[in-house]
Amino acid sequence: MGAKAILALEDGAIFYGESFGASGDIEGEVIFNTSMTGYQEILTDPSYKGQIVVMTYPLIGNYGVNRSDMESAKPQAEGFVVRALSPIASNWRKEERLEEWLKASGTVAIQGVDTRALTCLLRDKGALKGILSTMDLDESRLVERARASRGLIGRDLVKEVTCERPYSWPNVQGFSGRPEEEPARRFQVVVIDCGMKANIPRMLAQTGCQATIVPATFSAEEILHMKPDGLLISNGPGDPEGLPYLVETVRECLGRIPIFGICLGHQIFGLALGGKTYKLKFGHHGANHPVLDVATGKVQITAQNHGFSVDPASIPGGNVEMTHLNLNDKTCEGIRHTQYPAFSVQYHPEASPGPHDAHPLFQRFVRLLSSGKPE
Repeated sequence: MGAKAILALEDGAIFYGESFGASGDIEGEVIFNTSMTGYQEILTDPSYKGQIVVMTYPLIGNYGVNRSDMESAKPQAEGFVVRALSPIASNWRKEERLEEWLKASGTVAIQGVDTRALTCLLRDKGALKGILSTMDLDESRLVERARASRGLIGRDLVKEVTCERPYSWPNVQGFSGRPEEEPARRFQVVVIDCGMKANIPRMLAQTGCQATIVPATFSAEEILHMKPDGLLISNGPGDPEGLPYLVETVRECLGRIPIFGICLGHQIFGLALGGKTYKLKFGHHGANHPVLDVATGKVQITAQNHGFSVDPASIPGGNVEMTHLNLNDKTCEGIRHTQYPAFSVQYHPEASPGPHDAHPLFQRFVRLLSSGKPE
């Protein structure tokens, strides 16, 4: 049996469990993820920086972890909450057990929690600030600490996860990519690393693009000086309105090179166009979100991880149209500029491990790179 652990929420709720990761005491916004697989990709997705992730699927860890499925060099989520850690980890690709990996990386994790009750609470009240601790077990003190902890509103988490200096894919810093057959590279793409998932440059490589990843603090002048064929704004954590420097960079690049925004990149694109964003009650976190392509009427099942949304009605000028709609709550899932070759989606077309319905969006970006005109 592991050590006793407590998850305390700002509303006073307390959840007891057993530690199966590192010992520690961490704070974060508590959110739930509805994916049935992909716990390693979720944990290493930098978009989860600042958050404690609750998995709704009850049994986690049954296939272990491996180096090839890393989306960044290490776990990025602040903490991890599950109903039950699988006593068996069996898969031909397994290199390590989940609990061993979490302990080695210093990630606090708790099992034995009633995740159904916790998820219902978060759906009713929205994402809540929390403290996950294996060290301090005083309930009242933990609740007060949760209430006093930092939230995500206005907070710049991108500077905590972006790369330190530019690099080219597949010369990846700190983790290995998958050895895949790649076509000849026809286009040079700059990727602004807001907390990029590794599968983004993998997908670019598969569609004939050479990616140069740059820190989020790179200016438009520095980016344009590289003379890229296009610009991709990656996913990332936190509140997009806490990133005015990044919004200005994208605004200055608009109309000068084709642009593709993913997740946080979509929100930054919306702000650069003069729009506004707002915080969702409990966000979209999972691999089963239905999204309508407005133009074709087709529905994609998508992977998502975000707590903020773009209000397309707030974008002035009449040169932007909504391209995708979330069928669960009718929020905006994609926009495009009608005069410039630029578009963005709120979900993850690079989804790893899946679903893969939205992979063709990378071909759409390549068509913009080729034509230099809006579709």
